[in-house]
Amino acid sequence: MAATIDSVLTENRIFPPSAEFIRQANIPGMDSYRRLVAEAEKDFEGFWARLAKEHLHWHKPFTKTLDESKAPFFRWFHDGELNASYNCLDRHLETQPDKVAIIFEADDGKVTKINYRDLHREVCRFANALRSHGVKVGDRVLIYMPMSIQVVVAMQACARIGATHSVVFAGFSAKSLQERIIDAGATEVITADGQFRGGKEIPLKSVVDEAFAMGGCDAVRNVIVYKRSGSAVAMNAPRDKWWDDVVKGQPDSCEPAWVNAEHPLFILYTSGSTGKPKGVQHSTGGYLLVAALTMKWVFDNKDADIFWCTADVGWVTGHSYIVYGPLSCGTTVVMFEGVPTYPDAGRFWKMIQDHKVNVFYTAPTAIRSLIKAGGDLPKNYDLSSLRILGTVGEPINPEAWMWYHTTVGRERCPIVDTWWQTETGSILITPLPGAIPTKPGSATLPLPGISADIVDETGHPVGKGKGGILVIKRPWPSMLRTIWGDPERYRKTYWPDDFKGKLYLAGDGASTDEEGYFRIVGRIDDVLNVSGHRLGTMEIESALVANTKLVAEAAVVGRPDDLTGEAICAFVVLKGQRPTGAEAQRIAKELRDWVGKEIGPIAKPKDIRFGENLPKTRSGKIMRRLLRAIARGEEIKQDVSTLENPAIVEQLKQAS
Repeated sequence: MAATIDSVLTENRIFPPSAEFIRQANIPGMDSYRRLVAEAEKDFEGFWARLAKEHLHWHKPFTKTLDESKAPFFRWFHDGELNASYNCLDRHLETQPDKVAIIFEADDGKVTKINYRDLHREVCRFANALRSHGVKVGDRVLIYMPMSIQVVVAMQACARIGATHSVVFAGFSAKSLQERIIDAGATEVITADGQFRGGKEIPLKSVVDEAFAMGGCDAVRNVIVYKRSGSAVAMNAPRDKWWDDVVKGQPDSCEPAWVNAEHPLFILYTSGSTGKPKGVQHSTGGYLLVAALTMKWVFDNKDADIFWCTADVGWVTGHSYIVYGPLSCGTTVVMFEGVPTYPDAGRFWKMIQDHKVNVFYTAPTAIRSLIKAGGDLPKNYDLSSLRILGTVGEPINPEAWMWYHTTVGRERCPIVDTWWQTETGSILITPLPGAIPTKPGSATLPLPGISADIVDETGHPVGKGKGGILVIKRPWPSMLRTIWGDPERYRKTYWPDDFKGKLYLAGDGASTDEEGYFRIVGRIDDVLNVSGHRLGTMEIESALVANTKLVAEAAVVGRPDDLTGEAICAFVVLKGQRPTGAEAQRIAKELRDWVGKEIGPIAKPKDIRFGENLPKTRSGKIMRRLLRAIARGEEIKQDVSTLENPAIVEQLKQAS
């Protein structure tokens, strides 16, 4: 674990919210923010209990707010009962059944809208279909689907009957899918024949078939296939069933399963610093509370808002800010199947104009790629509907922040630069748009009720103006409850003995300025943040070494990248001679494609370098710090005399 981190970036530009924005804000002004912070500090449990009663519908009210008796396995509202689907759908039926719940824009531009009444009906029909298959409370259902109204229906249907869903990003490979099916113990898989992205059809059902062919998926009884592309796919009867066939004749109503607040709503796999993905397990009550709360606080949610989060539902951002947060608030959400640059780089701006989007939430990588593709393009579109802009997934550099502010927001939209993780369930550090003045590149301050700090490697606070390790000092309702099937890994990873098990380790380095504003500076462990996607270096190394025909050894590090935040750089030792020139390029391409097949295209190394061996100490330990310096093109200042083969450094400086 790193000790302290030097903070070299100084940012003095401050952008306070306008008086007009403050007047209409759900949290208007710094005094309102400070009052909430003070309330949480004075009566921590009372604060969260009040919010849980105000923002969620409880079938059986809770009497105990927080149980810390088995820390770090915390329980929130655990004697209360509720249902996530009821909170997202049923409670809006009396007040706004005809309100549009989802505006779905397909890759080809076709738009489909569904209101709350019809969404409720489709969820009930699909929930009844799952029940008819024998899916019961606590069963795991794996979802491997494209962005669509149907993926929301599938997630909500699982929640309705108390099944725990695990959504796998539809860009992951068959091997990644197979590992997750086995780890979750899934009894049902929901997929589609294919999906469309950037004008291309991408198969999905064949990937599922490949995963099953690898073995170990015997617990799965049914595979339900949504017909999206219409292309011919192999259907293995009686296991495989078409979506339309299983919902045919199902009743339009379905009694929700009232589950304990601690009941696992979903498992979402995220990369760890070892090869095995971590199944992050979230509860129903605590997770739903903070997802709803952050919609109202961070995005200043209004009844008339059109809210667009550009994430995929395969990631936690899509869970919290497409499916559960917005729908629990009765919001209209935009969903998009395609990519921001197809058919041209004006796609996002045209969609904002066409759908009159009010709140736009996207990743810094998307912002940087759109600047590169056409920095003046937003000026060609009517973006006057925009009220709030947001960023998620990685730190945003001040230059991109300023472009977002001036060119997209026309200098009138607050930017909420949000810090959170799969594990935190929802946003924890962010500006509140009507209260906290923003600074380019800073996530500013923790939400009321969130106790964040920056410490050194012994767990002692480093103080304002210094950098170190980001930690959360008290539990919060939307926190992960455990790692699925591996509670000891949960404890060691997030509540390490270095901090006496008392501090949640986020795995990010950060610094604060004199005002106490947080600035996130990147990972402190062997996890890379590529385009907002967390990828374990060990996972990519394992994939490379799995190519037993070519690869003898591999080490993976990250280096800064203008577009993706971090780029993957792989140092590879082949079983044969070290290649050069065209041969090196050919093998590098073969290995990139191999990693794409093993993990998914997002994990392909941008940079592959070949050496006769890797830089190791005489005790055999790979000097990763040295590899990071080489990958970044930095001057080598550390002592290389202890290396087994000091000449290797010059070899590895040469990109293939």
